[in-house]
Amino acid sequence: MKLAEGPVLTSGGQDDPLLPKLLHSINRASHIEISVSFIQFSGLKLLFDSLTEALERGADIAILTSNYLYITDPVALRELMILQSLGAKTKIFNCEGQQSFHMKAYIFVQEHSDLLKTGCAYIGSNNISKTALTHAFEWCLRYDLIENQNPTEFNNIRHQFTYIFNHPQAIDLNDTYINQYAEIRKKVKPPLAVVGEAEPEELVPNIAQQEALYALAQTRHALQSKGLVVLATGMGKTWLAAFDVQQFNARKVLFVAHREEILLQAERTFKSLLPKLVSGHFNAKTKVLDADIVFASIQTLGKQANLNQVNPNHFDYVIVDEFHHAGASSYQSLLNHFTPQFLLGLTATPERTDQADILSLCDNNLVYEKNIVGGIELGILVPFRYQGINDETVDYRDLPWRNGKFDPKTLEFKFATQKRAKHIFGHWQSHKQQRTLAFCVSKAHADFMATWFTTQGINAVSVHSDSQVKRGEALSLLAMGKIEVIFSVDLFNEGTDLPSIDTILILRPTESKILFLQQLGRGLRTSPDTNKTYVSVIDFIGNHISFLNRPMALLQTSDAKKTLKELDAPKLHPDCVINIDPQLIDFWRQLKLDYTKADEQYRLLRDNLGHRPTATEFYRSDYAWNKMTKQFGSWFELVLNQEQDESENKQIANLATYLTFLSQGIEKASISKCFKAILLEAFIELDGLNQPPTIEAVCVKSWHIFKRYPKLWVQDVKADLQSIDANSPKWKTYWLNNPITFLCKQDKADPQPWFVVKNGQLQANIEINSADISLLSMAIRELTELLLARYSERQQSKDLAINNEKDNVVSFAKAVNTKDTVQLNFYPNLKIACGHFKTGTDDNHDLLKLNNTYSKLDPTIYFIAPASGNSMNGGKNPIKDGDLLLLERVTAINAGSITGKIMAIEIQDDAGDNQYLLRKVSKLSNGQYQLNAHNLDYAPLIANDTMVTFARLKQVLVDADFEEVNA
Repeated sequence: MKLAEGPVLTSGGQDDPLLPKLLHSINRASHIEISVSFIQFSGLKLLFDSLTEALERGADIAILTSNYLYITDPVALRELMILQSLGAKTKIFNCEGQQSFHMKAYIFVQEHSDLLKTGCAYIGSNNISKTALTHAFEWCLRYDLIENQNPTEFNNIRHQFTYIFNHPQAIDLNDTYINQYAEIRKKVKPPLAVVGEAEPEELVPNIAQQEALYALAQTRHALQSKGLVVLATGMGKTWLAAFDVQQFNARKVLFVAHREEILLQAERTFKSLLPKLVSGHFNAKTKVLDADIVFASIQTLGKQANLNQVNPNHFDYVIVDEFHHAGASSYQSLLNHFTPQFLLGLTATPERTDQADILSLCDNNLVYEKNIVGGIELGILVPFRYQGINDETVDYRDLPWRNGKFDPKTLEFKFATQKRAKHIFGHWQSHKQQRTLAFCVSKAHADFMATWFTTQGINAVSVHSDSQVKRGEALSLLAMGKIEVIFSVDLFNEGTDLPSIDTILILRPTESKILFLQQLGRGLRTSPDTNKTYVSVIDFIGNHISFLNRPMALLQTSDAKKTLKELDAPKLHPDCVINIDPQLIDFWRQLKLDYTKADEQYRLLRDNLGHRPTATEFYRSDYAWNKMTKQFGSWFELVLNQEQDESENKQIANLATYLTFLSQGIEKASISKCFKAILLEAFIELDGLNQPPTIEAVCVKSWHIFKRYPKLWVQDVKADLQSIDANSPKWKTYWLNNPITFLCKQDKADPQPWFVVKNGQLQANIEINSADISLLSMAIRELTELLLARYSERQQSKDLAINNEKDNVVSFAKAVNTKDTVQLNFYPNLKIACGHFKTGTDDNHDLLKLNNTYSKLDPTIYFIAPASGNSMNGGKNPIKDGDLLLLERVTAINAGSITGKIMAIEIQDDAGDNQYLLRKVSKLSNGQYQLNAHNLDYAPLIANDTMVTFARLKQVLVDADFEEVNA
C-alpha cells in the first residue's frame, strides 16, 4: 500500500486536484502532520471522515493552522476540537503584529518496523478549503521517502514541522480561545474572497423542522415531558434536535446513540449551531458528564453501574437518536433512570405498526411525523424512481428462512455468481445515474461485485471494515466522480450524509422496512452541487413473501393485501415512480395469504419488523385483538405458539408456567381508569419481582410515572389531589385505597388474587423461579405498555377532538328532488374557509339545479357552499378560492370514518358566531386527529374538543354539473 503514486507535481484544476492524493495518503499513513495558513470548513469536511478513520486505527495526527488575517473559519476550529477529542493534536499559530504565516505542508509517514519507514510530503500553495483542494490552480510538489533511501532531507522536513508546531506562538486549541477568536473575527471581517470563500448563511430550520419545533413547544406547553418525532431519513432529525435545544434554552443536554458515527455527526451539527456549548463524551474511552452537552454511547452509559453514577436530574434535556432501537434493555435502563425536563426520541420509522412499541417509551406522545412523500412534497427530499427487478437467478424458496431472515452464508454463496452479476450489471446500466451506492450481503459479496464491475471497465470499490479503501476516501472519490460505484455491507445504513449519491443499488434482502428505508434514504437528500433531480433505486427482489416489505414501505401501508391492491395504481408524489416486475406481483398474489388468522398476521408482522412483535405492535397492526384472543386465548399463548421453534427466543418458552397469571392478572385486568397500568409499570421499574417494594416506594414511583402522562393525570386523578406531591400522605392513602387494593382483590374468574400486600410490601402472589424473573418482568412490562396504549386510545376516541355526535348549527332549508329535477340548497354566505377558520352564516340561501346524474342525492343531507381561501389549493386535486363544494352533512346515521376524508370543521368563536374550515383529516398514532392542508404553506392543526365535523366533501362542482340557477 504505497503512500503516493504518480507524478511528483500536482498542478491543480479539475484535471489534477490535490484532494484524492491527500485522501489516499491519509488512508494509509501511521503519522500525519499538517501545517496550513488557513482552514475553511468547506475544505476540512472533505478530509474529516478520513482523518477520524485514521485516528480510529491508531494513527498519530498533528494539525497546525494560524490566525493570519483571521481567514481561518471558527467552525473549522471547532471541528478540529472534535478531532482533538478523538486523539489528534491541534494547535493554532498566533501571529503577532504584521507577522505572516504562509506554510502549506502535508506530511505522511508509514511505519513498516522500528527502523524502516516510508513517507511523502506535499509542499505547495494549497490551504485547506474546498476551492484549493478540488479545482483551483494550485501547484504542490511531493517529496518521497522510499525504502533504502537516505532519510536526511525527509527528516529535515519533519524536523521543521516539529519546530513550528512546538513554537511558543503555537498554542493548543481550546474552547475559550475559539470563542475569543470568533468575536474578534466578526469585527475584523477578513478578506474571504482571497480563498474563494464567503461568510456562511445563517442556519435556519427547514419547513418540516419549523413545524416540528412548533409542535414540540406545544407539547411542552401541554406539560408532556416526553415526545417522539418521526422524520424520514434525510430531513434533518439531528438539526431539529439542535434547533429545539436552542428553543428550549437547555442548560445540560444528553445526546444518546448506538453508533460512534452518529454521535460524531451529531456533535458536528451541534457545534455548528450552538458553538459556545462545551461538548463532552461518555464512551468506553472517556466518561465526561460536566460538559454542556454530552454525547454518549448507549453501550456504555446504558450499563446500570454507569447510570448509578449519574443523578437522574443531571440533564434537563435528553435526546435519544435512532429511537427505533430503544426497545433494547440498555435503552430501557437509561429511559427509566433519567428524569429530564424533556426527553426527545428521534426516528425515521415509517409507519404506525413500527412505531407502536417505541411510542409507549415516549408516553404514547407522537409529537410530529413527516414521511418520505411529505419530505418530497416540501422539496426537502428528491423524488425516487424505484425499479423492482426480478432477481431471477436465485430461487429464494429453496433458501433457509428463520425468524424473518435468510441464512447469510447461503445468501453469500448464491449471490456471488457470474450469472447474477451479469443480470445486475445490465439493469444497472439501464437505470443508473452518476454516483451509485450498492448494498451487499457480506464483505465477500461486496468484494466480488466490485471486482466484477471493475473487469467491465467501471471504476468501482468495495468498502467495509476490512477493505483497503476506507469510507471517507471512497465517498470523496465518488462525489468527485473519480469512482462510479461503492459496494458496501453495513457502513452506510445510519447516520451518514451522502447528498451526491443519485443511484441506490440494493443487492440483498433487508430484515425490515426500517432498514430498507434507511438504505433508500441515502440517496434522497438534495444535492445543489450536482443538480440531482431524483434518486434512481434499483432493487433486486426475490420470489419470497418477505420482499413485499419493499412496496409496503414505499406506499406506507401495514397491510399486505392493501399493498397489492395499491400497486395497481400507486398513490405517490407525481414525480415518483414505482415499477415492479409483474411476475413478482403475480407471485405475491398467488400466495393466498389468510389475513383472518392471528398466527399469519403475527408472522407477517415479525418479518416486516425484523423481530418478535410486542403486544402493542400487534395491537396497532389493525388486527382485531378480540379475534386473536378468540383464536389463541391470550397474547403470550400466541407468542409461545409462534416462537417455540425459534432458537433466538428459546427462553421465552419458560413463560408457559405463568400464562394464567399473565393473561388473567395483567392482560385482561379490568381497568376503568389507567391506575392499574401505572401501578404495574411502577412495580416493574422498582424490580418488584426480584425485591418486593414497600408501599411507600410504590406510591412515590407511581406518582412520578403518572406525571409522564399529563393528559391521563388530569383526566383520571381527582381534581383536589392533582396539586399534591409524591410524598404526600394524601397521595399514599389515595393510591393505596384505589389501585393497590383493587390490584390485590380476587376476581370471580380467578383462582386467587394475583398480587398481595405482605409486611408493607407489594408482591406478586405466584411462585417464580429466580431464573425467570427477568423474563417475566419483561412480559409484565410488555402487557402493561399494551394496557396503557389501549386505554389511552380508548379515552381519546371517547373524547374525540372532532365530535361527530354534536348537532350542526346550520338549519337546512327545504328542497325537493323529483325524477327530472335536482335542487340543492346553496348557502353563499356559508364560506368554507380554505385557510384559517372563517365566520359563515346560513342566513341566506338559494336553490341550485344540478343535472340528473345527481338525482339520488337527499336534499336534507347534501348542500352546496363556496370555498374561501387557498389552503387546499395544492396536490393532485386542488380546491381554489370560490369553487363551489358539494357537501354531505354529517349526522349520527352517516358519521362513519373521518380518517383520510376532507371534512368541513365547525367551531364557535367567543362571540358565539360559527366558523368553518376545510381540511383533510388524519389520525395520529396517539389517537389525536390532525387537520392537514393541501397547500404546504399552511401548517397542520391538531383538532381539539371545540371542533365539530360539520360536513364531508363529496366533490368540487364544475359548470357541467349545473342546469340553471334559481334565485
